[in-house]
Amino acid sequence: MRVVVTGATGNIGTSTVRALAADPGVTAVTGLARRAPGSAATPDGSGGSGGSGGKVEWAEADVTDTDLVPLLRGADAVVHLAWLFQPTHRPAVTWDANAVGSARVFDAAARAGVPALVYSSSVGAYSPGPKDRAVDESWPTHGWPGAAYSREKAYVERLLDAFEASHPDRRVVRIRPGFVFERQSAAEQRRLFAGPLLPGRLVRPGLVPAVPDLPGLRLQALHAADAGEAFRLAVTGGVSGDARGAFNIAAEPVLDAAELAGILGARTVRVPVRGVRAALAAAWALHLVPASPGLFDLALRVPLMDVARARDELGWTPRRTARQAIEEFLEGLRTGAGRDTPPLSPGTGGPGRAREFATGIGRKP
Repeated sequence: MRVVVTGATGNIGTSTVRALAADPGVTAVTGLARRAPGSAATPDGSGGSGGSGGKVEWAEADVTDTDLVPLLRGADAVVHLAWLFQPTHRPAVTWDANAVGSARVFDAAARAGVPALVYSSSVGAYSPGPKDRAVDESWPTHGWPGAAYSREKAYVERLLDAFEASHPDRRVVRIRPGFVFERQSAAEQRRLFAGPLLPGRLVRPGLVPAVPDLPGLRLQALHAADAGEAFRLAVTGGVSGDARGAFNIAAEPVLDAAELAGILGARTVRVPVRGVRAALAAAWALHLVPASPGLFDLALRVPLMDVARARDELGWTPRRTARQAIEEFLEGLRTGAGRDTPPLSPGTGGPGRAREFATGIGRKP
């Protein structure tokens, strides 16, 4: 198989490329990204050139304006992972990259005759749901209107509905992950969601005195390597060889205030949601943090997901617990861990995080 992966240099993208490259049935992987990675980013050490006889090659491509059809022609599957979280203060930019960009990828896949399309949706595509029981993939995917991320994920779900109706001969898979973490994602996720003011080295057991106990704070997470494995299985067709449709993926246990406090050796403190949201909204408006209050609202509303279908039909079982994924991420925060790709590199924000301040927190992609 030849597989093309968009957004191949990001958190899930790097793990997906590695999982595909390790599969003996996959003969070639083409990673598409706006900026090529360094040589240490790929399983064969090939970086941007592909290397002599290596499985992985790279092409610089922006889903918003690159002619994607020649890049996708001849592929057996396309994995669409490209996504912008920032700038939250300029939602037209993220809409163009995420909604319009996804439409361009799907159209290019159709015109190039690619038989399988695998898309990274999200728990954030779901409508608000229960926190005391898990829902399956039939739960509505209308998103939460207050968060641009959720609106865009829900919109792309509708694009895929139309794609499937127009191309019944194509195999379409939607992977809906929980929150995805690993050690090497720490620099990127700190930059995207917390900003330069977070003292990562101080986020360690014994130094964080308390974790806020917020009503609705019950989330599911998984390790990026396990996410990459789910996308590999989706590409190769899962148990039957013809897996299609939506699949929830997440690891146990569910993360709540008590679980997070246990990881950090802290106590829990009950705090009102309204006060925390007001503080976050003020910090975001002042460009002190990049994450919008809409993302905070979304996190408190997403449902818990049942992952039985991924286990039964993809043959997917996470090798790491959600707690292990968080512990790795926190260790990465303390050490400034990353990968040799522009999104994941600790140096992307500039020395001393100066570039994050200079370009406006939450204003740049």
